[in-house]
Amino acid sequence: MSRKSYHLDMCNGPVLPRVIAFSLPLMLSGCLQLLFNAADVIVVGRFAGKESLAAVGSTSALTNLLINLFIGLSIGTNVVVGHTLGSEDAEGTKDNVHTAISVSILSGFALIGIGIIFTKPLLTWMGAPADVLGKAAVYLKIIFIGMPATMVYNFGSAILRATGDTKRPLFFLSIAGVVNVILNLFFVIALHMDVAGVALATILSQCISAVLILLCLSKIEGPCRLNLKKLYIHPARLRRMMQIGLPAGIQSSLFSFSNVLIQSSINSFGSVVIAGNSAAASVEQFVYISMNAVHQATVSFVSQNTGARKPERINQILFSCLGLVTGIGLLLGIGVNLFAAPLLAIYSPDPLVIAAGSTRLLWISLPYFLCGVMEIFMGVMRGLGYAITPMIVSLMGICLFRVIWLVTIFAWMPTQEILFISYPITWFLTASIHAMTYLYARKRHALFCQTTGT
Repeated sequence: MSRKSYHLDMCNGPVLPRVIAFSLPLMLSGCLQLLFNAADVIVVGRFAGKESLAAVGSTSALTNLLINLFIGLSIGTNVVVGHTLGSEDAEGTKDNVHTAISVSILSGFALIGIGIIFTKPLLTWMGAPADVLGKAAVYLKIIFIGMPATMVYNFGSAILRATGDTKRPLFFLSIAGVVNVILNLFFVIALHMDVAGVALATILSQCISAVLILLCLSKIEGPCRLNLKKLYIHPARLRRMMQIGLPAGIQSSLFSFSNVLIQSSINSFGSVVIAGNSAAASVEQFVYISMNAVHQATVSFVSQNTGARKPERINQILFSCLGLVTGIGLLLGIGVNLFAAPLLAIYSPDPLVIAAGSTRLLWISLPYFLCGVMEIFMGVMRGLGYAITPMIVSLMGICLFRVIWLVTIFAWMPTQEILFISYPITWFLTASIHAMTYLYARKRHALFCQTTGT
């Protein structure tokens, strides 16, 4: 099938229908990707016990801490490819594509070393209970062996998103997701491999999605076509990618650092609460990923229209995405709370685990739309080419505030409710500041377009 069948015109026509068309496959893709981890959590919770459930679930904050710096570069890939496509710079797009895939491979191998060396010391520092530590370390080390595939898929799908193609990544993840679930059941139930089995199933399925995306990029028509024999890193393109992606990666890593501190606080409540929070975090991630699809649409649409010098469409994109993300966040957040008990029971039938998970869902998933609003403003800023400002605002509004909250309010009243209420407070605070910085950035951008005669 030709590239035209998947291409979405982001620079012309009504905005909202195109944002929905772009976002829907991304939502489904994100949910399938989450099923990799959800399948791990469900299988170990049902067939290996609550200690294994806690071991798998308690690792997500640490995994994100170590990989988000590199994932941030994929955001830079999305923006720079979008800019060169919007400005019809075919040679620049080709350079960006080959640089991005080369960086993804190198990043993946770097993460293998980082993960294997630092996994156990970091889990110990986080205060993982003795009955969880050993299994969590085994699970994480196997997961990090599969990081080259994870990086290739994320960078490759960022390239496709920049062209408006969100359908093929969904197809690739559908295949990988089915394989992951089948292998999970086989390794854990038939071979009794416990957490090692679910980790192995995850990395094998990720390898499938990575191979499929490389084959796709090697066959598509146009400037985004990949020639694996000519992989190289173009220094100027890498610098621009890092200018946008590195601040986003640092921001995500420091977000994860604050979440590691929060996970350490959760660990202090014991393995039952850890298991409940692991199950709840898995459920709420489906709410987040649905909103994050709109964030990614924001980045892609704004970056292409910035490259095409069409500032008059930026506000249309912003308001369309704000309305869409608020509706999705409220609908799913309320739904998750209404069906909290049966959803959590999928992961564990233990009433204490369900009760602990329900507490988290109430305080985090119900006001989750505020997180979506915050990310839309960040997405617009990144699409315009601003990277440092959203990073600073987010680090001050979320990371610093949460750390202060942990050492003051939570230290004074150490309950789950006090811990989780810090999330909606920081989302609201940060979204408000992002909105003000966007108003300033938009004026500068419009003035630039006027002075350049576009």
